[in-house]
Amino acid sequence: MKRSSVRRLAGFFLVLVTAGALGLAGATPAVAAATGTVKTAGDPLNVRRAPSTSSTAVRTVANGATVTIDCQTIGTSVAGPLGTTTLWDYVPALGGYISDGYVYTGSDQRIAPDCGVGSGSAECSTGVCAGEGQFRSSDAHFLVYDKDADGKSAVVAYWLKGGAGPFYVWASGGNGTHVDKAVPVAKGSWVYYKVCVANAAANPTLEACSGGITDYAA
Repeated sequence: MKRSSVRRLAGFFLVLVTAGALGLAGATPAVAAATGTVKTAGDPLNVRRAPSTSSTAVRTVANGATVTIDCQTIGTSVAGPLGTTTLWDYVPALGGYISDGYVYTGSDQRIAPDCGVGSGSAECSTGVCAGEGQFRSSDAHFLVYDKDADGKSAVVAYWLKGGAGPFYVWASGGNGTHVDKAVPVAKGSWVYYKVCVANAAANPTLEACSGGITDYAA
């Protein structure tokens, strides 16, 4: 049975301390990417935009396929052929996450860095995952997806190095739409963000927010 005790950064000021310790120019994961083999009962495995079983399935990957895992993170619990786990693997070549309960890596422990630092991490809001957001580290863009006709818009709230913010990126076109917007994150600088839903306003009341993610512009 797979176990994990990894914790996300608790807040933006902790992010700043961490950033200072690492040095922005050298803020790279300490562990190299790893490989694994997809193990199912034979059916293809869903690849999801975020580490949640309610997140959008962006594609599938075949049983027996070899995957390169860029990073790992905690998400919803999944009972797979290799055990019950909350650990999810981010596979850049597939454009999303797969549950580690379906990936044979040769270890019951974490074998890749924590996601959220230059990894193209995505995260859903809580509940039925009405909003999804992703920071594209390569060119400092936010992608925000609205998934539910709930009368509210999906929104990313983000803070910049030094604590400036919150700023917002809205997906206000309704269910099934998304936006792709450049944000002023300088190369090598940190950004801290949450994915929420809200009514569009200058100072919105954010609801159903995800946990915070730290990332940086590569």
